[in-house]
Amino acid sequence: MEGLVSMKSSASSHPAAIGSLPRRPTFSIRRSQVTLPRVKRFSAAAASIRAQQASSAAREEPEIVLKAKEWEVGMLQNELAESQGIRIRRQPPTGPPLHYVGPFEFRIQNEGNTPRNILEEIVWHKDNEVHQLKQWKPIYTLKKAMEDALPTRDFVGALREANRRTGLPGLIAEVKKASPSRGVLRENFDPVEVAQSYEKGGAACLSVLTDAKYFQGSFENLEAIRKAGVKCPLLCKEFIVDAWQIYYARTKGADAILLIAAILPDLDIKYMIKICKVLGLAALVEVHDEREMDRVIGIEGVELIGINNRNLETFEVDISNTKKLLEGERGKLIREKGIIVVGESGLFTPEHIAYVQEAGVGAVLVGESLVKQSDPGQAISGLFGRDISS
Repeated sequence: MEGLVSMKSSASSHPAAIGSLPRRPTFSIRRSQVTLPRVKRFSAAAASIRAQQASSAAREEPEIVLKAKEWEVGMLQNELAESQGIRIRRQPPTGPPLHYVGPFEFRIQNEGNTPRNILEEIVWHKDNEVHQLKQWKPIYTLKKAMEDALPTRDFVGALREANRRTGLPGLIAEVKKASPSRGVLRENFDPVEVAQSYEKGGAACLSVLTDAKYFQGSFENLEAIRKAGVKCPLLCKEFIVDAWQIYYARTKGADAILLIAAILPDLDIKYMIKICKVLGLAALVEVHDEREMDRVIGIEGVELIGINNRNLETFEVDISNTKKLLEGERGKLIREKGIIVVGESGLFTPEHIAYVQEAGVGAVLVGESLVKQSDPGQAISGLFGRDISS
């Protein structure tokens, strides 16, 4: 991406102003041609520019400086993520807002500012959404609300018990109305009704989509299921980019949250896992490939690793991805650490369940193949090849 900088004044740039420009992206500066002697001309022009800046500073500067700083932080996040092999950019690579530095006005071209895949598009939207929600509900109000929140349930323990009881992977059944790749999955969607059906059918835990724009979910769905008395521990299936979301999920009844390694650098994952432990939440850390798996295995405190069999860029599904990521030393290390592996995406038949169980998973997260059926709870028996409700 290239930046284009135009100077509306005829004055030459001040060295101090240029020194304060952000390093990325690189801007080109067009200087006006001023002939000697120019001291008086520069002084007059500079005075005029300062007067213009002074008149607008009171109106614009605080908001502009804040936006510029947020942009700089976003660029640093992108650089850190890229160094760890993360291809999903947290923010579009746009430049700072108008009038950010001195007398200059910046115009940034939009090349490269189109999301490279659906996950990146979701993350960019989520980043803006969370920024607005944090102003609506500051984190101190969430901490106050947690005092009245229902106690958390043991998400990891429920999966282990289901595996022990049935000899099959513990089921995390997903309450999901729609997805970007499949569209609406269930027209007459009642989240509480679906959740109760799953519980009756033998699900160990539930996953509840809370993203509104792309999955037609909501935190209200999560809260309604919890308040309806469903005993299955609840995973808040959200695209988490900020710790604020973890606190918010806790106030809405979550027992666990999802952290996606394709989005979050190691430092963020470590920090968020610590927050989860303080709040009594489990963290399911999702990976898609070998590099993400190697990163997550090395993070202290990880108890659940989800292997998503869906390619983030093509959205193609291949359940052999689970087997590939659990072969050799990786699988051995995971077993030594006592980490539960959750198989995700592309699981529709008893043969699929048997395949990923043999590969080494202790749980599976399934949504589409269940929620599309008229009786989602009854569909669980079809998925596993037998009744697992008792």
